[in-house]
Amino acid sequence: MLTFTLRRILMSIPVLLAVTVLVFTLVELAPGDVSDFFVNPELSGSPEAVQEMRRNFGLDQPAPVRYGIWLSQVMRGDLGFSFVSGERVMTMVLRRFRNTATLMGVALTFSVIVGVSLGVFVAVRQYSLWDHLLSGLSFLAVSMPAFVTGILALYLFAVVWPIFPSGGIRSVGQAASFVDRLHHLILPSLVLALMQTATFMRYTRFSVLEVLRADYVRTARGKGLSERGVTRKHALPNALIPVITVIGLSLPVLVVGAVFTETIFSWPGMGTLYLSAVSSRDVPLVMGLNLFIAVVVLAANLLTDVAYGFVDPRIRYE
Repeated sequence: MLTFTLRRILMSIPVLLAVTVLVFTLVELAPGDVSDFFVNPELSGSPEAVQEMRRNFGLDQPAPVRYGIWLSQVMRGDLGFSFVSGERVMTMVLRRFRNTATLMGVALTFSVIVGVSLGVFVAVRQYSLWDHLLSGLSFLAVSMPAFVTGILALYLFAVVWPIFPSGGIRSVGQAASFVDRLHHLILPSLVLALMQTATFMRYTRFSVLEVLRADYVRTARGKGLSERGVTRKHALPNALIPVITVIGLSLPVLVVGAVFTETIFSWPGMGTLYLSAVSSRDVPLVMGLNLFIAVVVLAANLLTDVAYGFVDPRIRYE
């Protein structure tokens, strides 16, 4: 297992290098730069002022030179400084990442527990009323984008029925507490988890149904095992393998959903920071956020591969 993990880490290095090239290229091809944010061409934005602004930020140098400088800084763990605030990008990203990780962690935990449980529940009750009802609701949940679900949930549960706060991470004018933060966390995390819960339920249902038709499951039934024992000991461990893949690959979807969810609910996380960086043409912050997200996704894929060995003892990494 250790050898496999080290090999996967080494394989991730060229992938990460390719990500840095892609991130820099996409930012380079995007129209405008930070001078568009600071200089108003209708007032005092003379060409000389724009060139001076670009020279101060090092944007007058060729793209390969700027990429080399940025990559050398990244290899030292330095993502540079924000053009707008002057603060270290790594500090800004880590500060916001705590809030985003909390939101995504709660959403993912809820999605896995509820989605997998409901998938097993409807699989062993195929073609029943529960199966048709939950399958129909799952199709509806998957079809609704995060911003539609967020706006609808905000209107229903914060305006029509003011059960939850309309936004923010804590109540204004009150001392921070766990209960207050949890109260603000419930609604955005449920909105973010809705689509993933439906996805996990559908994949679990399909995987469990496929395993329940296998020969070794029929043999277990023939030996006199109860249906619950057959499902729990024989079907579920093997059915979870493709589900783990879906769970590991759901992280990028959660990141994209977090951008909309954090914006709708004014949650101070990486999503709102990313939108602010794009609107202000803050190039170091945009590249730092993209690179940080890529590293998190690569780490999630690595953990997904390692988790295979713990779920299915037939899998061995030698």
